[in-house]
Amino acid sequence: MTTPTAPDRMRALQKAQQVRRGRAQLKRQIAGGEVTVAEVLLSPPTEAATWGLGEILTSQRRWGTARCRRFLRRAGIDERKPIGRLTERQRRVLVEQLTSERTFN
Repeated sequence: MTTPTAPDRMRALQKAQQVRRGRAQLKRQIAGGEVTVAEVLLSPPTEAATWGLGEILTSQRRWGTARCRRFLRRAGIDERKPIGRLTERQRRVLVEQLTSERTFN
């Protein structure tokens, strides 16, 4: 097994930092109402591809862990599932449920 060289390691660290910054900015935008979770699910940015569903759902206002788990249980999807690994059908189901939740709240 080979160890990564210093330049490779630095590139990997920079990429990880860029992903963390992108996610933090996206979380702020969701919490502020600038972007909806439905928009992110329909066309996820690259930094959100490995982000777990539970984490993005709880970044919305008034969404805690219990509400997130109930919501995903109805869809039959694990809260740790990365956004980038969702099928188109799963995305549509989640967006429909999010839209109907917004109507009733």
